[in-house]
Amino acid sequence: MKKIILASNNKHKIEEIKAVLNCFEILSLKDIGFCDDIVEDANTFEGNALIKAKTILNFARNLEFDYILSDDSGLYVNALGGEPGVHSARYAGEHGNDDANRNKLLENLKNKNDRSAYFCCCLCLMNKDGNHEFFIGKTDGEILKENAGDTSFCYDCLFFSKDLKKSFGECSLEEKNSVSHRARALEKLKEKIC
Repeated sequence: MKKIILASNNKHKIEEIKAVLNCFEILSLKDIGFCDDIVEDANTFEGNALIKAKTILNFARNLEFDYILSDDSGLYVNALGGEPGVHSARYAGEHGNDDANRNKLLENLKNKNDRSAYFCCCLCLMNKDGNHEFFIGKTDGEILKENAGDTSFCYDCLFFSKDLKKSFGECSLEEKNSVSHRARALEKLKEKIC
């Protein structure tokens, strides 16, 4: 079985990606012994995904693998001019503070009637030579006024999926993988490499 090094230690992302790319052995950063922080300072999802892929390629040159897969993704809220966008993981300042990020989002939407939003995912697939390709996925929804369901993964409990008619926080992994931004990008990638 071919191997993909996934440039992430995020448990939820790893589960989602393994469920779709079941034709590959997926290795996390923990699996390959990579412990450093990767500075994601690009102003686009493509830029951040490429930074991650290049960083892991440099680290993993002597390891056995076929591809490196990285992603950057985030939430666009139309009434906020696209915020939080590329800053989704650090919207309230501290990277990965989901509660603070959700609270800031709800506060900024307090007086807004338009709550339409979409998630976007950019995957970067890189081979050992450094050649790469991007795959984009998107899913539409609205921002709820309070959390609904599991609050352990970013904005999922606030994002009401138009496709599923409930929040991503209330969905099973299988339900979310049928319509999510990441799953849609992964399906495009899967057509190319599986």
